[in-house]
Amino acid sequence: MNMVKVVAVPMHPEGRKFVIVFAVISSVLWLVWQPLFWLGIVATVWCYYFFRDPVRSVPQEPGLLLSPADGIVSLITKTTPPAEMLLGDTPLTRVSVFMNVFNCHVNRAPVSGKVIAINYHHGKFLNASLDKASEHNERNAITIEATNSIRIGVIQIAGLVARRIVCFTKAEGKLNVGERFGLIRFGSRLDVFLPEGVEPSVGLGQTAVAGETIIAHLNEEKPKRLIERI
Repeated sequence: MNMVKVVAVPMHPEGRKFVIVFAVISSVLWLVWQPLFWLGIVATVWCYYFFRDPVRSVPQEPGLLLSPADGIVSLITKTTPPAEMLLGDTPLTRVSVFMNVFNCHVNRAPVSGKVIAINYHHGKFLNASLDKASEHNERNAITIEATNSIRIGVIQIAGLVARRIVCFTKAEGKLNVGERFGLIRFGSRLDVFLPEGVEPSVGLGQTAVAGETIIAHLNEEKPKRLIERI
């Protein structure tokens, strides 16, 4: 890990209290045993790194659906979205992006539009890479209606280590593509439901970058899908 690059990246305000706690613990460790102090310093830097909030170059071309999270495309499946997301009862393509503890965990809006529904559910903390995590884990479902009336569903899913989902936006609010709308602490997953008839432009195993990687082209009848990489 390049420490210069880590400390040069802005940190999201949500992480400040955690960095302070780690720093205080490190100070106490100095009084107990100095070698433990240095381990505390490493943990403090990692915490800062986890809550980093880098600037992103967000594509502004109309009709693009961007990744809401940094991570690996872990699942691409057809499934019926939860009823409360107001996406209908037809099975839709769901693209899942898995975030490990080293990924940036700030979530960004995949499209511009109005937030028409937000639904939070308590749940378990299974490994977020598992398909059943979308049903059993703690999660927060957000539905965005784009300017062309197309609805996009995004679900924040807590993982094995994650214990808190944070959502910055509210129902009836508006989001711009690439705008920060939330984060999940310490390992998790984001699911995106594509509109009916829209195919993903990413493949399994592909690395996604929030606010930059194109998940799908909404204006194309048959978008070209990238070759799957494992």
